[in-house]
Amino acid sequence: MKRYPHPIIAREGWPYLAVMAGSSALVTWGVGWTFAAPFWILSLFVLQFFRDPARDVPDEPHAVLSPADGRIVAVEKVNDPYLNREAVKVSVFMNVFNVHSNRSPVDGEVRGIWYFPGKFVNADLDKASLENERNALWIRTADGIDITCVQVAGLIARRILCYVKEGARLQRGERYGFIRFGSRVDVYLPPDARIKVGIGDKVHATESILAELK
Repeated sequence: MKRYPHPIIAREGWPYLAVMAGSSALVTWGVGWTFAAPFWILSLFVLQFFRDPARDVPDEPHAVLSPADGRIVAVEKVNDPYLNREAVKVSVFMNVFNVHSNRSPVDGEVRGIWYFPGKFVNADLDKASLENERNALWIRTADGIDITCVQVAGLIARRILCYVKEGARLQRGERYGFIRFGSRVDVYLPPDARIKVGIGDKVHATESILAELK
């Protein structure tokens, strides 16, 4: 039940908040609250977007945890294009009001990382998985089970951030990256994984269980 410590506001958002708060204060000082109100509202939006709360990790060793906050938009049997294997893909779509910090779904070693430049179509669409800018992480558990976790840019997302390198060891719920603005995360699981979510379900990073591994 480890709670990974995080700042209340993600470090990725500090420059944006500084600019917005400074601009809002200057407009307030120069022309008053009436004209400054839209600037403060935008500052509050940036503040909520970059929030990064700590999360409790479920005490279930075979669970695959959600790597992101959002809504399930795909649960389907596919070919994992990164490991060239049969898999079940579970996709989490993040809108601009979700927390955008990405967490590891399992305990394991990072065996490979692949970055692909691409388009910026709506991340809610299935074709975004293979057409949009994306960063794939191959994680192998201690039991030798392979999980592929893919950060996918969205319609207005323009920056995928991944802070781990090949050979790193991740623990479930550990923060490893961030995607700015609307986007999605695809998780490719073994075909025999027991899926615990359905399309339309709302999930929270680390706290929600996507599947159980056999």
